[in-house]
Amino acid sequence: MRSSRLLSILLLLQTRRQLTARELADELEVSLRTIYRDVEALAAAGVPVYADQGRAGGYRLVEGYRTRLTGLTEQEAAALFLVGMPGAAAALGLTAETSAAELKLLAALAPDQRDRAGRLKNRFHLDLPAWYQDAEASPQLSAVADAVLHDRRIKVRYRRWEEPREVERILEPYGLVLKNGSWYVVASTPGGLRTYRVSNILDLTPTEETFERDDRFELQRFWQEHLEGFDQVRFTGEAVVRVSARLAAKMYDVSYPALVKAVAATEPEADGSVVVTIPIESIPNAAASLCRFGNALEVLEPTELRAELANLGRTLSDLYS
Repeated sequence: MRSSRLLSILLLLQTRRQLTARELADELEVSLRTIYRDVEALAAAGVPVYADQGRAGGYRLVEGYRTRLTGLTEQEAAALFLVGMPGAAAALGLTAETSAAELKLLAALAPDQRDRAGRLKNRFHLDLPAWYQDAEASPQLSAVADAVLHDRRIKVRYRRWEEPREVERILEPYGLVLKNGSWYVVASTPGGLRTYRVSNILDLTPTEETFERDDRFELQRFWQEHLEGFDQVRFTGEAVVRVSARLAAKMYDVSYPALVKAVAATEPEADGSVVVTIPIESIPNAAASLCRFGNALEVLEPTELRAELANLGRTLSDLYS
């Protein structure tokens, strides 16, 4: 533990040029006394570290000194893909590894490259959850991630949408996907590859049983195919709608991708309105989604959807009249 901390101090001074004892203690989450002892140990080992006195002072390395002790541990190398994604790293329990990997990467850069990397970090930020949504709480995520990394089977109790709501499954987890603030695990089951929402895992029991994963499996390709297949299953029908000229002119503000795409690809009528066909999940779902547009959007087909909207309108009228 101490050797790792000494290396961290050395790399911090190399990348940030000057740090006070308090700044080092806060960064490494140790006491000031520990920092004083560690700096003395570095100096005794021949590292040219010295202290500038005064209010603007701090510990520094002799100008031009650079360590080459920047090798990544196995855990730090595994966490490399999360550098720049602190939220995801924390959720997976890899905060320390990610920070150490980033520090070692910066230490390996020349000063001008390091400065540019620092500017990029402070000027670009990845915020994964969608607007008005918090990232989902997934208490079992760290355990799932560990099973993914070590090819170990897990036993889970899972809450799903259909009856029976709670089921038990033995999973061989192949990979994790983060989409819009929600984590999904892709796992092999007796019925083939399946996708499970990690926040819906109620209980998880690790096992010591390992599994052989299919060498042909590619997580990115599987996820893309899964999304395409999901849309085919999700949309069960179509609706023909007339979008008023007023609404068509404001499509850039509409959060309804299928409608926006359809309007953009269709020539308007003489009055500026646009008649388009859009996919729908179900009659009740479509009615709930389309009613927000009020009289700026009229459903022409199917008649079942028109009837559902009319009934919804009467219900709202009765409630608020």
